[in-house]
Formats: sequence, C-alpha cells, structure tokens
Amino acid sequence: METLVAANPYERERGKPMPNLTHGAIQANVIVQLAVNYGALYRIASEVALATVPDGSTPDIVVYPARPLNFANEPARQTDAPLLTVEIQSPSQATEEMVEKTLRYFSFGVRSCWVVFPALQGVAVYSAPGTFHFFHGDEVLKDTNLNIEVDLRKIFA
Repeated sequence: METLVAANPYERERGKPMPNLTHGAIQANVIVQLAVNYGALYRIASEVALATVPDGSTPDIVVYPARPLNFANEPARQTDAPLLTVEIQSPSQATEEMVEKTLRYFSFGVRSCWVVFPALQGVAVYSAPGTFHFFHGDEVLKDTNLNIEVDLRKIFA
C-alpha cells in the first residue's frame, strides 16, 4: 500500500484521503438504502476502525449482524469482522489501492466487499479475494454472499 503524504489534519489522523461532496453523498445514499431495506437484519455504520493487519483500517461503511450498541465498553478498534465493508474511491486513490483493501478485509474475515467507483457510477462486489462482479448504470446490485440487493440509481442519485 502506498504511503499517504497527508496535507491536512483529516488525512494525517485517518491515514486516508479527505472525501469530497460526491464521496459523502454516495456514502449517505448507500447507508440509507441499506438501512431502509435491511436495517432490521444488520447494524450499519460509517467510519468504524477495524483491527486489520498490519496497521488497521477504516472502511467507509461496515455492516454487522443486528446487535445493540455497547455504550460503556466499545473498543477503539473492532476486533470482530463485519459481514460487509464498503469502500468509495476518492479521486486521489488508485484502483490498485482499492483492490488491496479488499484483500486485507477478506483476511480479517469479512464475507463481502464492495468497491464504489464514482467516476464510473459502478460498484465492484467482491465475493472472495479476486472474485467480483461489476454493476453499473441502472442495474440492481446483487450481493449473493449476503442476499442484499440495491438499486444503483438510488446510490448514484
């Protein structure tokens, strides 16, 4: 993974590029669609630090089985793998960096990884390391590992 030379406090603190309006809107749209359609089954959250190897990571969105929040003793980094991670490519991130993240997440125990490519208005849904289906346009994204479907028109609205 390339070393990020951070130009601002956000990037230095998080070790990742600062998101722009498109990134933030897509992130919100994905969260809303997952919450509306699957909120009873899953705990959906953004920017959760994971104890991945070698130095941790913070996906844009994570999905865990439904569970109550631990208000008193929540760890700084989750040591249990989410079912799903969603990464949204920022303009300064290379495709290779996004693919490397999926390998890290699968090694951690994640069952499914989505990589959103805003410039292509598409999503690569990884079901295993190196195995993905690319959805774009007016397709319905189908994650067969988790039995989740999302209309891409609502993600890129």
